[in-house]
Amino acid sequence: MSKSKKHKSVCIITLGCSKNIVDSEKLLKQFDNNNVKILNEPQGADYLIINTCGFIEDAKQESIDTIFSALEEKNKGNVGKVFVIGCLSKRYKKELKEELPQVDAFFGTEDFQKIIESINNKFDNKLLNDRIITTPNHYAYLKISEGCNHKCSFCAIPLIKGKYVSRSITDLLMETRNLAEKGVKELIVIAQDTTYYGTDLIKRKNISDLLNKLSKVEGIEWLRLLYTHPKNFPDDLIELIKSNPKICKYIDIPIQHVSDKILASMKRGINIKKTKGLLLRIREKIPNVALRTTLIVGYPGETKKEFNELCDFIQEIRFNKLGVFTYSPEEGTGAFKIKDTIPRRIKEERKKIVMEIQEKISYNINSDFLGKVIKVLIDRKEEDYFVGRTEWDAPEVDGEVLIKNNKLKIGNFYDVRITDFDAYDLEGKIYNRGELK
Repeated sequence: MSKSKKHKSVCIITLGCSKNIVDSEKLLKQFDNNNVKILNEPQGADYLIINTCGFIEDAKQESIDTIFSALEEKNKGNVGKVFVIGCLSKRYKKELKEELPQVDAFFGTEDFQKIIESINNKFDNKLLNDRIITTPNHYAYLKISEGCNHKCSFCAIPLIKGKYVSRSITDLLMETRNLAEKGVKELIVIAQDTTYYGTDLIKRKNISDLLNKLSKVEGIEWLRLLYTHPKNFPDDLIELIKSNPKICKYIDIPIQHVSDKILASMKRGINIKKTKGLLLRIREKIPNVALRTTLIVGYPGETKKEFNELCDFIQEIRFNKLGVFTYSPEEGTGAFKIKDTIPRRIKEERKKIVMEIQEKISYNINSDFLGKVIKVLIDRKEEDYFVGRTEWDAPEVDGEVLIKNNKLKIGNFYDVRITDFDAYDLEGKIYNRGELK
């Protein structure tokens, strides 16, 4: 009697942004369709796939460190073949091949079919709008495009991903329905620039039409928009976010800087006056909106004057959420030609100052929630607490709500009265409708 064929096993380690999460999830669906066993941990995997990030220096270093760790496990016999895929692999494929000959194969960001076929599996085009969710089942990311047409001087994404290519509304609706059938309640819309959606298809920005259609998919209760661009922000999008109850009153809008000198060098296509005008207009139209932004400190030419201008702007606008990166020169970008004269120590110092300013702002903003009843989506349980989020908080990057209760269900919404707070998180108890709000 012949032995039954042993199915292969695979583990994918995903690094970098949420766009990589989507790519990994789509790969997992293809593997699953071929009866490949999917492992959550590398131990014992026939194939260990590392989906890398090549965006900034810290992310590249994390990817390199993870590859080295994987190769150590391979040498010990704990894993089989090691594949490196994603942004770092596409950007530095030649160099990586020379430096890391122990890696069994390198693939780029669009090589899904090659990856699947490299282990004698069949790639199924019919599954392109389906995937295996690796986030908690009640929320998922929806990637609406690839690439970018902006020419920001600090960013290597156009070099890696190419020009902006929107996915069709038909495909996105099909994928959203598939996600809703799996139990997804919160859909998080992502792209390199979500507001640019549709320009390559119908020659105008069509993000509002897309969001409106997605909001009608049965089962989706929250729609969250990430990675918008301040340049030519669509006015109809502001109106839609204001009026559509399913779209979270939350806008992620990375402004990067506010100094006109720095913005011009960054090639952002916007100045401080227009940036401020947009943010104030959004706040005026959507009074309960949460604004999240991302900044870069230590960009070449940023003197104390430009940095102080940035700090003053933060204190004036009072962003609800804020993240900071220190500038790192990236090969092939416009800014790479500018001498990076600011020491790393100064960059880190400026990052710390910005976060200290934001911590005070966040504390004051959170204090306003004390005693209020808000809607919370439960993400997980940690020890004695259930941990959830409001519509003003995206997963992984924003604050959370802690609730001491033993009878909540992960993935459900609850009304929560806020009883305590700090600069980042809230604490509360389930609101019983018999008590006064």
